[in-house]
Amino acid sequence: MIAIQLNKDRLELDDGATLATLVTLLDKPPASLATAVNGDFVPRDLRERHPLRDGDVVLTFEPITGG
Repeated sequence: MIAIQLNKDRLELDDGATLATLVTLLDKPPASLATAVNGDFVPRDLRERHPLRDGDVVLTFEPITGG
């Protein structure tokens, strides 16, 4: 098990979990979220290849669009 921080909450995940794994556990459509791990933006198409590690800080947020 690994422990991460998700939007100020502590969460435990199985070893080998990726950012995509985490996003599927959330109650929002994956396409509606932007993600950052340890302060670095992670594009949607790279989430499956982004492993999470013990102590990572993950932020999810809805991007603001418009003009």
